[in-house]
Amino acid sequence: MSDTLFTQPFNLANSVQIQTGSVVSKTLINKPSGTVTLFAFDEGQTLSEHTAPYDALVVILEGEAEISISGTWHHLQTGESIIMPANDPHALKAIKPYKMALIMIKS
Repeated sequence: MSDTLFTQPFNLANSVQIQTGSVVSKTLINKPSGTVTLFAFDEGQTLSEHTAPYDALVVILEGEAEISISGTWHHLQTGESIIMPANDPHALKAIKPYKMALIMIKS
């Protein structure tokens, strides 16, 4: 995303598109202090269990997802958020097509 776009209002959900049978990601901010990445998951798509070294805030922009954190599944819908703690295993799956913002703070 160009610097010009950062200075103009934009809709996060419209900034990434769902693609059939895919998981799409788009990085908006990538700084040493943290990242903001948009994701779009088609229905049934998953990210297998993994860990990250930093806390991450997930904001569901559209749709419906299940997110597992340390083995406990959470059902999230449009407008809901959850924090995935650093080093806790987590996984994601699309119950319906969904879009999310992932905000990771590194410091």
